[in-house]
Amino acid sequence: MKKRKKKRKKSLSTSFLQMLLLVAGATGWYFTRTWQGIVGAIVIYLVVIIVITIWFKTRRIARLRKAGIKEVDSMTGEEFERFLGELFKRRGYKVSYTATSGDYGADLILKDRKEIIAVQAKRYSGTVGVKAVQEIIGAVKMYNATEAWVVTNSHFTKQAIKLANINDVYLVDREDLIDLILNK
Repeated sequence: MKKRKKKRKKSLSTSFLQMLLLVAGATGWYFTRTWQGIVGAIVIYLVVIIVITIWFKTRRIARLRKAGIKEVDSMTGEEFERFLGELFKRRGYKVSYTATSGDYGADLILKDRKEIIAVQAKRYSGTVGVKAVQEIIGAVKMYNATEAWVVTNSHFTKQAIKLANINDVYLVDREDLIDLILNK
């Protein structure tokens, strides 16, 4: 049922774009009465559509980039993971998401030229404890990761910081996350 709706919506938008192309061509003919006028109007139409599409896409990215920490605080755990995925994509990482359950302690896998980074995302209202660090330590071998990170919108307990230091886990707390958001 869902596939039919998507297909129907796609054909409607295609028909709409074809109709607009026809209108653009007719407008070119109306003003110039030449084939060059038709082609020129269609080219101008396509350029305008491309510019508008790029503008909407960059506007969405800019809105995500400027998302304040208050908006992050109101996200669900899954929204937070997607948010982090977009944030790391803009920083040049290839991002893949793990399953929502049975993820072996990692929510995101970041790939760089040399590194594979397992990331545990914790959108909490309280402090993040040792459990998050323990989970990501276990995920390192499961995903053949070279690094392990825990990212939160909150802060870490002293025990979590100690365990992370011993196991070379990189911790990104609230202030670090704000810096990541603001520094693109």
